[in-house]
Amino acid sequence: MRDEKSSNASSNGFTSLSNGSSPDSARKAAKVGVTNGHAHSEPQANGTNGTNGTKVASLPKFSSTYRGHNREEVTRILIQGLADLGYDTAAKALSSESGYKLESGAVGDFRQAILEGEWLEAERILSRSRVEGSEADFSEYTEGDSTGLVLAEGADKNQMLFWLRQQKFLELLEQRDLAEALRVLRTELTPLNHDINQLHALSSLLMCPAEDLQSQAQWEGTALHSREALLSELNKSVSPSVMIPSHRLATLLDQVKQSQINRCLYHNTAAVPSLYSDHLCSRANFPLKTMLELDSHTDEVWMVQFSNDGLKLATAGRDGSVLIWDAIDFRILHKLTNHDGSVSYVSWSPDDTKLITCSKDKKARLFDIESGRCLITLDHRDEPVTTATWAPDGLSFVTGSLDLEFNMAHWKVSGENLHIWKAGVRIQDCAITPDGQRIVAISCDKKLCVFNFQTRAEEYRISFPVELTSVIVTADSRYMLISTSGNEIQLLDIQTTDVVRRYQGQQQGKFVIRSTLGGAAENFVVSGSEDSYIYVWHKENGQLVEALRGDDLGCVNAVSWNPHNPGMFASAGDDKKVRIWSNRVDATESSPSSPGPVFPGMRSARTSAVRSTFWGGDVGNL
Repeated sequence: MRDEKSSNASSNGFTSLSNGSSPDSARKAAKVGVTNGHAHSEPQANGTNGTNGTKVASLPKFSSTYRGHNREEVTRILIQGLADLGYDTAAKALSSESGYKLESGAVGDFRQAILEGEWLEAERILSRSRVEGSEADFSEYTEGDSTGLVLAEGADKNQMLFWLRQQKFLELLEQRDLAEALRVLRTELTPLNHDINQLHALSSLLMCPAEDLQSQAQWEGTALHSREALLSELNKSVSPSVMIPSHRLATLLDQVKQSQINRCLYHNTAAVPSLYSDHLCSRANFPLKTMLELDSHTDEVWMVQFSNDGLKLATAGRDGSVLIWDAIDFRILHKLTNHDGSVSYVSWSPDDTKLITCSKDKKARLFDIESGRCLITLDHRDEPVTTATWAPDGLSFVTGSLDLEFNMAHWKVSGENLHIWKAGVRIQDCAITPDGQRIVAISCDKKLCVFNFQTRAEEYRISFPVELTSVIVTADSRYMLISTSGNEIQLLDIQTTDVVRRYQGQQQGKFVIRSTLGGAAENFVVSGSEDSYIYVWHKENGQLVEALRGDDLGCVNAVSWNPHNPGMFASAGDDKKVRIWSNRVDATESSPSSPGPVFPGMRSARTSAVRSTFWGGDVGNL
């Protein structure tokens, strides 16, 4: 399918040209005989009535539409799809019977020139191309004539030429023809005056050892892969009416499946929907009922977190204890009582062998899970430790504190301090992105700060009109989910800072309430609330799916979805209980559950003397 990634994505200053296409996909032209405009001997039409110059005169007498869709578009996409599937004879037969060819002769010539490294020919064809909608008439195109290449509206011909010459330059470097590569850089690339930074990066490659060229240039080499990747990038600038985006049928089918998932409120499975029928998950398979109530805490429970493998559960709260549970039979494995104050946060190491606990006693502790032994104690001086997050490699972690001078610190697992950020804010929560590139932090003074985790430099800072209480990053490292005291949870794009989606319905204005992602493929946003309910939204469409009664006294403070069992999540509340929610309940157990979907405004808030971790006391307002 077509690579939808930005053509400007880069690493070390080099434009990425990899599209992940299969080695054979771009060679279908020669194999199938229908993609380069040379398979048919019939004279070509001139593209009237909205066609693109690929229809032959002896077209069968069919309607111009197929169930409301353009017949030519559908047929050409099917021809491409058959070729992608390896059904070359069928693709040829469909092209012959329908009278439609996949691509014009000009496109075929352009494709062949690139794949065979005929750079002068590719440049000649490009130089004679025109933008879609211009008055040029290509009806007289014949093999070897280049006037038939049509560019998409807004296409930058200069950039396309730069990419062609860049490929030529890199191939010469790989062949160690440095003199010719230098000539291309000086006399062909530089005069284009395009992307000066890229030019500097390319010039630095002249001194690069041959074995390091591909890695430093983020380039796949002279073999077919890199030329196919180049063709894929150029494809985006060619009008789709003459050059269909790669694997278009597969792209459309992916969109159909994703659309069905987005419309399915209770989609909680990793199984891919079938194309044979419309997809709809049953509400009965959603975790709506309390399977167990764990009541071993003696005060409000503020934090609950499943291990990454889903086999253990950690809970903590106002009583200062941290309980480690077996998530299969829910027996207590360890009771950690090392802290002298309330425990507001826990964080599992990536391999689940260690656990960080953060307390109002101004300390963070690192525990060994197998033995329950405290390995190290980290002192944050004068203020409570509020949060911790692990680096993806599990060799280090970051703790956050309300201390203005010692607000966020990077540690080795040995306890050695690696860095202290001087952000000038009191950290409420933080999260390292799964790709290890950034660390996102929220503060008690309504600020969101994003740092480069590798260089430790601050990338940007955003002020909010309301308090921020929790942050979590999606598995793909693209988005951050932020809970606010304004009765709203926001999903923000980390790169652009745009608010992608808002989730509303829960009540949050006074206390620290944590939201998270969960379910199969992180399909849901789930949060506690000050009105004693758990709210679940569909992540993609923002619709409220369920509101479940999750506390007998006041707030539901935190929720954690089992990473390996989408049919289970846990909640922590002010009633001193941890509830395990499941789509399976034993007949001998009874539990309250919501009779159906609940929407905003249907229930009023309950009052309760509960805590806030913002000011270091057990009770307080934001």
